[in-house]
Amino acid sequence: MGTTGSKIRITHPFHPQCGQVFELVVRSHHWGENRVVYADANGELRSITTDLTDFYPPDEFRQIADGRAAFRTIDLIGLWQVLDRLRRQDGSDHA
Repeated sequence: MGTTGSKIRITHPFHPQCGQVFELVVRSHHWGENRVVYADANGELRSITTDLTDFYPPDEFRQIADGRAAFRTIDLIGLWQVLDRLRRQDGSDHA
């Protein structure tokens, strides 16, 4: 398998492989997002969004939050929208 010689570190605190470093195989655009393909410890190819790695510098929110906030506001709004949609589909009026 040809690799780039570059390494990536998984940086998202909730990812099971957080802190581990892997051999970068390729960076590409899959499923509407920037992703990296890497070889795991068993040599199997895995794909992960670049946002969860050190491929790019951390976004401003992560820098400012400095580990104190697990979720961005936009992520929480998105979660609320999904839960609200499910609540309406269920016919539940509980807030």
